[in-house]
Amino acid sequence: MSVENYWDRYATGAVTKIGSVQDSIDKGFCWTQYDHHGPAEELLCQPERALELGCGSGNEVAYLARKGIEAMGVDLSPVQIRYAEERWADIEGARFQLREAVDFLTTTEETYDAVYSVWGAFWFTNPRRLLPAIRERLNPGGVLVFSQAPAVDGCYGAQGMYGNGFTGKILPVQRWAYSEEMWHGILLNYGFLETEARVLEAPDPENLGTLIVQARVR
Repeated sequence: MSVENYWDRYATGAVTKIGSVQDSIDKGFCWTQYDHHGPAEELLCQPERALELGCGSGNEVAYLARKGIEAMGVDLSPVQIRYAEERWADIEGARFQLREAVDFLTTTEETYDAVYSVWGAFWFTNPRRLLPAIRERLNPGGVLVFSQAPAVDGCYGAQGMYGNGFTGKILPVQRWAYSEEMWHGILLNYGFLETEARVLEAPDPENLGTLIVQARVR
């Protein structure tokens, strides 16, 4: 099984829990794992063109497109992209492409005012590969925003897991996790400025919060 197959399998289960198109529209743009909690698209600073890395079912791409923003979503799962294209076929300005994030960024000639990831590809891609590629595709003054789970204290860098569990065929899957201070330094090293990284508290303070990171380029 490939990593693409792993995400297809994840997507097949995930799409059954999404709800109707109207449910997604009512949910709006959300960076966190909790509906109607935290900031929305204002973190993107009113872009004309936006790119989502790891767009999944395409809810955020469609939300932006409905507001008149030219929005592109890329994902390496054929199941996710097919679902997104079918679900949002009538939304003008919403585009989807089946591609791995770094591969797309390093081969496209398009540029964007905002690149973002909502618990998506940014979490699962080595920032040493991803950040330079994002930097090249952002217009002057452009913004990068991503959200994911906060790092476990003391556990930083690449985080490995087995996509098929402990009894299936070997399928390594990696995520990258850093503290807020670490993300600040990493982003500065790759030419991003005005960085802000914070953990947004969950509605119930005893539950897991959300790491949200925002940065700009000159």
